[in-house]
Amino acid sequence: MSHTILIVEDNPANMKLATTVLSKSDYSVISATDAEAGLLLAKSQLPDLILMDVQLPGMDGLTATGLLKQDPATQHIPVIALTAFAMKGDKEKMLAGGCDDYITKPIDYKSFLNTVALHLKRASDD
Repeated sequence: MSHTILIVEDNPANMKLATTVLSKSDYSVISATDAEAGLLLAKSQLPDLILMDVQLPGMDGLTATGLLKQDPATQHIPVIALTAFAMKGDKEKMLAGGCDDYITKPIDYKSFLNTVALHLKRASDD
């Protein structure tokens, strides 16, 4: 069974890269370019995992993550922050905002796929 991953990312190059890496690893990918569309897809499709850009137009990714974690229909879905923020304290900020983990951009393919696989395994074990 292929896992479905929702990518919420407004940068076309980052979206293409993440989609390509995940698709080549046999994941099904759905995507949104803003938080509002991402929230709608998360509720209608119930993906196995969400990759959430933090800096999005309109509603930011942490606000969207908070809404997902408050909704009983989506609160079980792991959310991994995708961000260019890599300063001290940024990871803690993402985790405090409701994200289950944090991946910095530009992504490192191996650690990116390892993090995705780890959270999918944890979610299926629950």
